[in-house]
Amino acid sequence: MIAQDKEAHEDILKQSINHLKFLGYENIKADLDGYESPKSFIKKKNSLVITPDITAYKRTKKYFFELGLKSEKPKLLKTKWRLLDVVTRMKDHRFKIITTKGHYSFTNKILNDLNIDKSLIKI
Repeated sequence: MIAQDKEAHEDILKQSINHLKFLGYENIKADLDGYESPKSFIKKKNSLVITPDITAYKRTKKYFFELGLKSEKPKLLKTKWRLLDVVTRMKDHRFKIITTKGHYSFTNKILNDLNIDKSLIKI
């Protein structure tokens, strides 16, 4: 989810955090009030700041979670997901996409465009 969509989908972000807590994830950081903010990445070319939606740990592995929601700016979303995918593969972390009903096809289309094979977490 890009920064412009955060306020509109805050309820889905909270629901995702609760689902991750239920699944046993710990040390959850989220780009949301009341939670510690995850580490941000800065693209030097145009000073674009990219912050993952949620980061968490489970059994000493770090996981990055992104919300797959329809967006007005799919190019920016693709940039964010591509960066997070590359970073997680480099550092042996995990990258997962969380999506909800009504957003499955949009999320799958973005993943196909990026040629990323991910199974979606559906809530």
